[in-house]
Amino acid sequence: MEQEVQSKAYCLNEGNKTGSVKIADDVVAMIASLATSEVEGVSAMVGNITNELMGKVGMKKLTKGVKVVVEENKKVVIDLSIMLQYGYNIPQTCAKVQEKVKAAIENMTGLEVSHVNVRIAGINITEEQ
Repeated sequence: MEQEVQSKAYCLNEGNKTGSVKIADDVVAMIASLATSEVEGVSAMVGNITNELMGKVGMKKLTKGVKVVVEENKKVVIDLSIMLQYGYNIPQTCAKVQEKVKAAIENMTGLEVSHVNVRIAGINITEEQ
């Protein structure tokens, strides 16, 4: 039995003549996840235990390793948990992730990103290294 997980939606232009535009937080999380995965040195996104358990019991798959919070002033805070590839400079790689995620969300949604917090959950060491 699959249960639907409720997600929040944020209204982008409520007073428009032709209708309103709402964007689900899962969409913002997916944009952040895709932008993060495009940065060289990022090995993978890392989900928390809740995301892993919900995926195993058949509930709607949540975006792994991304938390989206929209503050009262409509500014977005993104929390990412990532694995890095061994050998990459951590501060430089994280700065690239922050820049790429901020730009992607702002360009695609029109929402303003106030913070992109990155947590390094581990380092991926391939056998070659």
